[in-house]
Amino acid sequence: QVQLVESGGGLVQAGGSLRLSCAASGSFFSVNVMRWYRQAPGKQRDLVADITRGGSTNYADSVKGRFTISRDNAKNTVYLQMNSLKPEDTAVYFCNADIARLGSAGSAVYVYEYWGQGTQVTVSP
Repeated sequence: QVQLVESGGGLVQAGGSLRLSCAASGSFFSVNVMRWYRQAPGKQRDLVADITRGGSTNYADSVKGRFTISRDNAKNTVYLQMNSLKPEDTAVYFCNADIARLGSAGSAVYVYEYWGQGTQVTVSP
């Protein structure tokens, strides 16, 4: 059973900072691309940032210069450092990852996509 478990959400005033963490656990061979998405009430789920196993990163324009994604491959963990937070950053933040593990037949390795349960980030004006 592979799981992604997020932590670090909460309530913060505008201009403040939060750090989200997401750890992969279970039986697998490797964690490949890791991503953070967010979904505000009544809106679609949008990609915030992603990072490859080698450390290459990509950010949504709305968070460039304010958010930093990083990872610790030894801990199978991805982080999202969020600075200069704005009320429009309020959303549920979801961790997402491509994880290589044995398929159900146990004879080949496949890459599966996993989601965390989400963590609420609320930024007050």
